[in-house]
Formats: sequence, C-alpha cells, structure tokens
Amino acid sequence: MKKSYVLMGLVALFVVYAGWAFADSITPYVDIAEARTARGSVQVKGLLAEDMPAPQQDGKDFVFWLVDESGEKLEVRYHGTEPDQFRAAHHIVAVGSCKNGVFEAERLLIKCPSKYEKMKGGAA
Repeated sequence: MKKSYVLMGLVALFVVYAGWAFADSITPYVDIAEARTARGSVQVKGLLAEDMPAPQQDGKDFVFWLVDESGEKLEVRYHGTEPDQFRAAHHIVAVGSCKNGVFEAERLLIKCPSKYEKMKGGAA
C-alpha cells in the first residue's frame, strides 16, 4: 500500500515538473513595443536597422539595432559573437528579454535567403 502512494507521488512530481519545463520553454513572438513591457523571455522578429549605428562587437556582446514591421527600433545586445550570415539575413529573431530599454538576447535565429529560392524563380 505504501509503495503505491510513493509511486503515485513520484508520478505526480514528474507531471508537475514536465509541465513547468514545457511552459518555461515556450517563448511567444511579440513586436518591439510588446517586448519592452513583456515579463520573461520573448521572441522579437525584425530586420537590421540600416539608419542606426553599425553592428559591432562590444566585449563579449554583439550589439545591433533591430527594426520591426511598424518601424519601431530596439537595441539588441546578444551575449555572443556575430553569427554567420548575419549581414545577409532576411529576418533576425532575437530570443530574450528587455532590460533598461535594451533587449538582452540569449539566442539569435538568422533567416537567410535559400540558394533554392533562385532555382524557383528560374523554373517558374
């Protein structure tokens, strides 16, 4: 009898932990205005802002400006080095949170044009 209670308790703990881990891994897409006020980690999609300071390495951080579809701009500080294909990106997705007006990115997802897109245009 006691073994079944222990087993049920362990199963319940596992279910709670799995739910917590899953909820923690979900990061919603938001625009820059929402990213400024969001609590927790979010994903912001945009383009490299051409009229802002050029992307640069600042110590261990890579710093650049992102602009979203509404034209709003946000400084992004990525904790790493400039990713490959960064300057050729169609879209940049920064994953992190906003602190003191700067988006602190833990990850960057770079969406580059595919070499196969050229082939599609020629075949059509």
